[in-house]
Amino acid sequence: MRKVVANSTPLIILSNINKINILEQLYGIIYVPSGVFEEVNFAGDSKNYDFIKVVNIRNKEAKQFFPVSLHKGEIEVMILAKEINADLCIIDDYLARKHAKNLGLTVTGTLGVLIKAKENGILREVKPLLDEMLNKKFYIDRKLYNEVLEICGEK
Repeated sequence: MRKVVANSTPLIILSNINKINILEQLYGIIYVPSGVFEEVNFAGDSKNYDFIKVVNIRNKEAKQFFPVSLHKGEIEVMILAKEINADLCIIDDYLARKHAKNLGLTVTGTLGVLIKAKENGILREVKPLLDEMLNKKFYIDRKLYNEVLEICGEK
């Protein structure tokens, strides 16, 4: 199974639309640095999140080499991904994604997770979830919204 590290925003969004189980179905275990876990307040029964493994980063000194514009959780995601040789990082923030790619990490976001879930038959439709995300104040650019629907064959 692939090693996947997630940041807080994708976890919060998927939890808020009751689709966090998609992560388990796609990837099995999701690794989360303790800094990210501190940011996330999961709704519901904690047993539903047994697939999330909280890990402390070993190289805490590495944080000083990251731009101050990045959040603690984003930095820890990248450090942990390097430490465990992760196959994928799930990060939504543009600047953090750019920095992760510069570090040679493979990155996707919440929308990429939804697309992959549709491609794998876990989801039948993505549009209702995108609309629910918008209703819950998750910003999606109109062009990107349409691109996701086109990729998913829902346009």
